[in-house]
Amino acid sequence: MIYFDNVSKIYTDDSAALRDVTLSIEPKEFISIVGHSGAGKTTLLKMILAEEKPSSGKVFFDKIDVHQLSRPEITKYRRRIGTIFQDFRLIPDKTAYENIAFAMEAAGRGDEEIESDVPHVLDLVDLGDKLWHFPNELSGGEKQRVAIARAIVNQPEILMADEPTGNLDPINTFEIVQILKKINDLGTTVILTTHNKGVIDSLGKRVVTLDAGRVIRDDEKGHYLL
Repeated sequence: MIYFDNVSKIYTDDSAALRDVTLSIEPKEFISIVGHSGAGKTTLLKMILAEEKPSSGKVFFDKIDVHQLSRPEITKYRRRIGTIFQDFRLIPDKTAYENIAFAMEAAGRGDEEIESDVPHVLDLVDLGDKLWHFPNELSGGEKQRVAIARAIVNQPEILMADEPTGNLDPINTFEIVQILKKINDLGTTVILTTHNKGVIDSLGKRVVTLDAGRVIRDDEKGHYLL
C-alpha cells in the first residue's frame, strides 16, 4: 500500500505543489489522478519515487518511509515501480528489443532471462512482430507500447503512467488504456495521471481530483469533473 500522511510540498517562493494531502492507494488498485496543469499530479508521482521530498508529512510504501531511505536503498526500492511518460523516453539507436533488454540488464537480469522475457512482454503489448524495429520506425502508439513493455518487464508492483496518452490520437489512446487495464488485471497497481476526460469516464475506476495541490474529490468509480 502507498500512503500519503498529510503531505505538503512548498517551494521557496511560497508556491505549493501539494497541500495537506492524505491519500492511500491499495495493492492491485487502478487509480487515476486528475487535475488542471499545475495541480500537483506529477509532484505526487515524484513523491512516490522519492525524487521530491515533502516539506511536511510522510510518504509510505508498505511500512517504509520512502524519504528515509539511503541512496542504495532508493535504487533498490525504485525497481518495485515501473514508469511511463508522455514522451516515451526510448533510446533512439536501440531497437524495441534492445530498449527493453537494456532495462533488464540495468536490473541485473541475465541473458537467458532477457531472451525469454523480452519477446513475451512485447507479445503482451501486441508488438511481437516489432522486436527489431527502431523507435523512428514505430508509430506514437507503438512507441508507448514499447515503453510500457520496458516498464513492466522487471515485474514491478506498481506502474505509474504520467500522461501516457498525451501525444496520441483517440485510437491509440484507447489501445494504451486497454493495455493498462490488462496489466492491472494481472495484479499490478496502476496509477494514471491524465487530462483526458474520455479516458477517465471510460475506465469506471477510482478517480482522485487535485486542485492547487489539494485533494478536492476522491470517488470510487469517478468521472472527470473539473
